[in-house]
Amino acid sequence: MKALRTLYFVRFGFALVWAALTLAVAKSISPGVTVLLVLYPLFDVAAAVVDFRTSGNARPKSPLYVNMALSLLAAIALAVASGIPGVLRIWGAWAITAGIVQLVVAVLRYRLGAQWPMILAGAISVLAGTSFIAMAGSNPSLRTVAGYALLGGIFFLISATRLTRTTPLTHV
Repeated sequence: MKALRTLYFVRFGFALVWAALTLAVAKSISPGVTVLLVLYPLFDVAAAVVDFRTSGNARPKSPLYVNMALSLLAAIALAVASGIPGVLRIWGAWAITAGIVQLVVAVLRYRLGAQWPMILAGAISVLAGTSFIAMAGSNPSLRTVAGYALLGGIFFLISATRLTRTTPLTHV
């Protein structure tokens, strides 16, 4: 439980920094923006690996493997994406599928407590992904992915804080 709480705090910090950097530079696709775009799903892969290794009995194996694969595919696709509409379509597809996986993992972990924010985040991710795909055809902006990441980070912060309140700090 302590490892999961720590992972959630780290995910919040990463999302906060990533969103700030993305907002600062994501006016168009450049090599730096591409690196940022690829970095986010790669961080998600790393977080899923840490989650898998540290969650013990609370780890839902299959969904975490699916999440790792989806995030790795998203990183590869984002590395070769062409233009902001292409990035938004890829990000949207990833947000939808990753949101579904997040919902499944949170439901499987429901007994641990503090999973309602993760359930909400998964549902919102599905809706946001749909809006990214729709936005790709009309008014494409990379700033929306920064807001998405920040909101996701806030949900991780809420879950981490709730895990802190529901779990004694001395219990591992």
